[in-house]
Amino acid sequence: MIESYEELNDTHIDVLKEIGNIGAGNAATSLGVLLDEDVSISVPDVRIEELNDVVGSIGAPDEVCVAVLLNFMGEANGVILFLMTIEDAKVITNAMVYEDDDGMPGLSEMKLSGVKELGNILASSYIGSVASLTGMKISLSPPHIAIDMMGAILAVPVTEYGAADSRIMFACESFATKERRLGSHVIMFTDVETLTDIMGRLGLDV
Repeated sequence: MIESYEELNDTHIDVLKEIGNIGAGNAATSLGVLLDEDVSISVPDVRIEELNDVVGSIGAPDEVCVAVLLNFMGEANGVILFLMTIEDAKVITNAMVYEDDDGMPGLSEMKLSGVKELGNILASSYIGSVASLTGMKISLSPPHIAIDMMGAILAVPVTEYGAADSRIMFACESFATKERRLGSHVIMFTDVETLTDIMGRLGLDV
């Protein structure tokens, strides 16, 4: 039985990457509906990495970002976290919410609501791909949004799911329309029991 991310072999990691690819594709479709325009997506970069390396890939621990966090529960349990820079958040929400906020240093309440909805869509797409591929019954909590330093935001799910294992699943992709480009990061935290169950339902030797 798999007891940590360290025990994942290349086949396990390839399957996790494919789940991420499917989730990202579904997210692009949903985002296109939300923005009422065609949305393309880069090939997602899905990795299993040390937490410190993930932070370095996204930015500095003290960099301020906006995050949407959702718990998933049922036959799979964990946390999915959607992260983006303040500037990217302003760019994408300009297409969702018309508001004259030129010169504002942060995000208005309306645009924060837009980011929360965006995070909810992306997280639902990723978790939905897990559910459809495995047959698991998984539900999502309402989204929670925060603006803080990256290190502080990551400390919340790490406290619950990262204490026993320093490696996590990390996906990075960029969405693009004709006029906008959005870089986002999706991080999934889950326990070993859930990970083993997912692999087993996909017919892999665990």
